[in-house]
Amino acid sequence: MGAQVALVTGGGRGIGRGIALALARAGWQVAINYRGDAAAAQETLRLLQESGSGMLAIQADISSARDRARLLETVIQRFQRLDVLVNNAGMAPRQRTDLLSLSEASFDEVLSVNLKGPFFLTQQAAQIMLDLLKAGQIVSPKIINISSISAYTASLNRGEYCISKAGVAMMTALFADRLAAEGVNVYEIRPGIIQTDMTAGVQEKYDALIAGGLTPIRRWGQPEDVARAVLAIASDALPFSTGEVINVDGGFHLRRL
Repeated sequence: MGAQVALVTGGGRGIGRGIALALARAGWQVAINYRGDAAAAQETLRLLQESGSGMLAIQADISSARDRARLLETVIQRFQRLDVLVNNAGMAPRQRTDLLSLSEASFDEVLSVNLKGPFFLTQQAAQIMLDLLKAGQIVSPKIINISSISAYTASLNRGEYCISKAGVAMMTALFADRLAAEGVNVYEIRPGIIQTDMTAGVQEKYDALIAGGLTPIRRWGQPEDVARAVLAIASDALPFSTGEVINVDGGFHLRRL
């Protein structure tokens, strides 16, 4: 049947790049999606090609229905299959704003990229996976949603981001329930404080919090930490689980006294 294929949205940098590289090094064919940073995506593509052939970078804005359709069409045309979708693409608000002055424009933009886009991309990808399953072209496809500890942790200056990630948690449960009987398992990975360009602006704040014991494992998370969890799921290490939440957060979720 050939090498399995994964689509990693937001795969040009940060967590997405780490996930894409881990899959490629494990023998997967990988398509990455990026919205605007072509230079970073091309660097990721170069790194992917060091691990194998058939890698692909596709520009698309997942908040756009037309771009979502084109993204999936391009993957299927190139590889004739899709085994794993990793919904990783996301954005922080352009400005951190107090909840009482959060703008409707920022709310709409963040929700469109972080929740609406992944929801409808998953809807369309699931239909493709079901068709491929029926045709015997793939086995045990999976959908992996990258959410955040912000799904349940209030940050008053980026409320739209928290709401979007809480929505991803419910989206995971809904699709897991809908697709389980048809052979598609759905998972949520909940990263904590991960060292990427998205968190670079608050590094000093989190350095102090981590040193003070915010997380039992007293270090920053790395994209590779999230990538290992994705690889375990993609490699079918959890076949009797669906709708599962996997915390990659240094133990933040323990809520210690």
